Amino acid sequence: MKNDVFLENPVTTEIIRNALSSAAKEMNESLFRSAFTPIIYEMKDCSVGIFNEKAELLGQSAGLPIFLGNLEVAINITTEFFGGIDCYHEGDVYILNDSYLTGTHLNDITVFSPIFYEGKLVGFTATRAHWLDVGAKDPGYPMDATEIYQEGVRIPPLKLMDRGILRDDVANLLCKNSRFYRAAMGDLHAQIAACKTGERRFAEIIKKFGFETVERSIHDIFLQSELMEREAVASIPNGVYYAEGCIDNDGRSDESVMVKLKLTVKDGKLNIDLSGSSSQVKGSTNCGIAQTISACRVAYKQLIHPEAPVTGGCFKPLMVTAPQGSIFTAEEPAACSWYFTSLGLLIDLCVKALEEAMPDKVAGAHYGDSMVIYFAGTNPRTGVPFLDVEATVGGWGGFKANDGQDALINSVNGDFKNLPVEVFETNYPMKITKYAIRPDSAGPGKNRGGDGCIREYESMIDEVYVYLWFERSKTTAWGVVGGKPGKAPNVIIDTGDKQAELLKTSAYRIKKGSKVTCLTGGGGGYGNPFEREPERVLRDCDQGYITREHARVEYGVVITDFGTIDYEETEKVRKLPIKI
Repeated sequence: MKNDVFLENPVTTEIIRNALSSAAKEMNESLFRSAFTPIIYEMKDCSVGIFNEKAELLGQSAGLPIFLGNLEVAINITTEFFGGIDCYHEGDVYILNDSYLTGTHLNDITVFSPIFYEGKLVGFTATRAHWLDVGAKDPGYPMDATEIYQEGVRIPPLKLMDRGILRDDVANLLCKNSRFYRAAMGDLHAQIAACKTGERRFAEIIKKFGFETVERSIHDIFLQSELMEREAVASIPNGVYYAEGCIDNDGRSDESVMVKLKLTVKDGKLNIDLSGSSSQVKGSTNCGIAQTISACRVAYKQLIHPEAPVTGGCFKPLMVTAPQGSIFTAEEPAACSWYFTSLGLLIDLCVKALEEAMPDKVAGAHYGDSMVIYFAGTNPRTGVPFLDVEATVGGWGGFKANDGQDALINSVNGDFKNLPVEVFETNYPMKITKYAIRPDSAGPGKNRGGDGCIREYESMIDEVYVYLWFERSKTTAWGVVGGKPGKAPNVIIDTGDKQAELLKTSAYRIKKGSKVTCLTGGGGGYGNPFEREPERVLRDCDQGYITREHARVEYGVVITDFGTIDYEETEKVRKLPIKI
């Protein structure tokens, strides 16, 4: 390493570290409080960051982990596109969303601004937020697109504000391509406001401590991160590790889409090679390489100092390679709306590959996908179109120390929140009639996986269109170290005169009184289920996480009609051959 000596007082470094994190949190709060759509201000589908002049991360707030190290890519691409850092001026703001550059779908809009202090470029602030609609062929983002041109307006690196003056023509062009002009314009200005908040706070930090002190502290923060990670990676046994799985399909056919990886640990470095994964598909489960790298960073972070904040010094030992033209390196005109589906599986597979090498740190797979449902129609209370987009929670995998989390958002979404029932019913002509834990959905284990959930909707008007993207029914959440897999997801649409079970559908029309019941998958278990303490099994049964039959069959624990454990029968059952 170059200059592997700490330069600043550690107390000062820690104060500046926390000041930078606080600045990022304030950016996030500004975005939440200014946004116009629930997917941002309630569900938090956004991320922010503060960077130095080299676009290295200094501070970030809780957001979507799938954007780890990705916002900096947007800055670097823009810098290169416009010919170098001399293109930036105080007061400028830039915008882009191109899937092949940023890696995400077109709805994820990146807005960033340069930070100047006393006339010198000292850093950047960046935001990324999910816009409700960007003019795709269907409201929101289509389930059945076959090329990017069906998915909405595609924005290359573009100057949005020039030296403090908003380019109204550009803003109008972009927002007029949305079915929800007012919401798009409001969210755009919320992102600009968040960037400006970060600019002010970073300038205040420099003014308070001095530029040289801040630079020395940043050097030390990066060095701390790098040294910690190199030490952790060096402790993993050298070797080549493999894992593979498949997502159900690409939304256009019934063919599975393969995800294969070879993970090589050697001399303190960790290389993830995705050769063997499916070639670019016709449907929309493709993504740009920037997001593929981000997903691998999420998996890496789950195992390598997950408690430590992410900085520009992180991920130095990690290398990611993927063949050109695969689902992980999308090329024009590939559709990318559902780019995150294969990435959720990729994250789990990275952990699975290291099960043998790191048995004390790995966990069973989680339910794995965003499990998106959305409703579109016209609200009779307002006379205007509505669109509700929701990611659904599910079960996470058990691990050595404890059970997996019940009803938690998936790994790519991180700090994403569910939409509160009250907000949903206030904004849309529908109601939620049930929201509960899905019993017996968790993968059995000494430490069980987490349970999925049941969320049931009822239409209050005669014309609502349902869109579904539920996944991981073929490669369900597997267990580790002897644990069993979790249950697969399902969605039931009951219109009164007919009932359908679907995982993916586009513009499925329902009428007043129709019900849509979403059942998400559970997480995989950790360890032999017959080694789980009977008292813990009884507690799960009492709390509604499992049924008595499930307790007997999967855990070998016999619970009487009086709600007590029959220890004698339990001992007999547990001596029988284990059901695989």
